[in-house]
Formats: sequence, structure tokens, C-alpha cells
Amino acid sequence: MNKQKIALLVDTCIDVPAALVEQYKMYTIPLKIIYSDGEYSDGVNITADEVYNRLKVEIPKTSLPSSIEVMEKLDQIKTDGYEKVLAVTLSSGLSGTHNLVTMLAKEYDGLDIKVIDTLNIGIAAGFSAIQAAKYIEEGMEFEELVETVQNNVPKIKVFFCVDTLEYLQKGGRIGLVASLLGNALNLKPIISCNPEGIYYNIAKVRGRKKSLDKIVDLAKEFAAEGKKLNVAVCHGGAPEEAAGVRKALTEALSNIETYVEGQISPALGVHTGPGLVGVAVQILE
Repeated sequence: MNKQKIALLVDTCIDVPAALVEQYKMYTIPLKIIYSDGEYSDGVNITADEVYNRLKVEIPKTSLPSSIEVMEKLDQIKTDGYEKVLAVTLSSGLSGTHNLVTMLAKEYDGLDIKVIDTLNIGIAAGFSAIQAAKYIEEGMEFEELVETVQNNVPKIKVFFCVDTLEYLQKGGRIGLVASLLGNALNLKPIISCNPEGIYYNIAKVRGRKKSLDKIVDLAKEFAAEGKKLNVAVCHGGAPEEAAGVRKALTEALSNIETYVEGQISPALGVHTGPGLVGVAVQILE
């Protein structure tokens, strides 16, 4: 336990890699994936590949973590001797998870709990938790930690492309992403989160290769504002294309402090379908 007795609580849709969850002793709350044959906990008893393999048969629904699981996790944190909790959630513009955790935190006695709305998704949201863990290791006090992590939210950006908008549309997560006339034109939207944490088109390009090139270009453009960076490449069942994006990015950016990569969580995969490739950049200074 750190000297400040600060625990980090994260949801599974901010995609902090398992190795970092273990390294920094983060507590996780899984979202739910609901099929006709039962309910699964995100990343606990179902994988992203299993979700993709079943999409042709059934597109499941997703739901918030259960209130009971959140309260039990807070009980565990208190039992483990922590006094303060920084909870980091995916965007309130994309999920009710933030509001749920905020409501339960207000009702909970015995812990000083602050909840950060990352206004972001996947590892772009996860960087808020990863950087918070580093600040805690450095000895940052709780109030300064909360303020610093909150102030850093606008310094993180995600850029991703999907193979089809079908799953975002069917899952009701299309946000401000305009439907494109264009299967005939092969137009591909590049998607990001706006300042309210809602999906929107940041660019449109023609063809898959150009869409992958574009997310690299947008990431490089955003990264140019920073001297030190955290960078991630994520994918949904597209490891080879993600590897190409990683190569282009790491060759172009020499000021990366932390680099992470991997497959998105199963719950995110429900809404994006196979074929997602994305990049997240956090400007540290």
C-alpha cells in the first residue's frame, strides 16, 4: 500500500492492460455483456474474440456494472486499509457507469472517494488511471492528484476507425458520427471523442488503408504539441494492421514515456465489431 493510502478503482472499458492493473494494484469493476443465454462480466468470463465469433449469430447488449459489485469493491478497498479512492471511468457521454459510481460513492461511508469522468474511451481513458498510479507512486497528495488528473483530461485524444458502422448503430453508440452514404464510395470515418465525451467524425477518408494512415497522421499532429507522451495502439481482432500502425507511430515519435498496446475489451468490441484499429495519445508536458 502507498503511504497516502490511495486506491485506484477503474472500469474494464478503460482498457488498462492487465499487467499494469496488477503492477499498480488497481481495483476493477466489469461492465456486463448480456446474451440470450445469460450474462457475462467484461473480460472476466468472456473474451473479445468470443464476442466477435458470436456476432453473426447474436449481437449482445451491454450494461453497467452492478451496484452490488461496485459496493463490494469499495468494501474490499476499505478492508485492505485504504482511506481514499480515485475512481476513473469511461466517458459519461457514452455510458452511465460514471454516474452510477458517482452516486454510489456519495452513499458510501468510510472512504474519501473522488470520481474522474475521462470523457474518453478505451485506453485513452485508461491513460488517466495509469498516470494517476505514477503520481501516487511519486507521493502526490490526494487533493493535488484529483486536480492534476482532472486537468489532464483534455490532453488525451483517441483516433480510431472501424470496419463498419453497423455495430455502433445497432448498439445505440453512434453519437455524432454521421451515417455515410458511402458504402458505394468506400468512405471510412475516423472517430474520436468530442469535449463532451461523445463520438464524432474527426475526418473521412476513402478506403481502409487510407483510414489507417489517417489515424497515424492525426495522432502525430496532436502529439506535436507535447514534449513527453504516453501512446497506445489498440485493435479489435486486427493485430496485423495494428502492428503496422505501431511501426509508423513509434518511428515518428521519439518522446514516448509509456507505450501500451492490445485488444480492446469485450464490451467495447460489442459496439465496434471486429476490425477496429485505434491510437491514443496523452500529452504529459
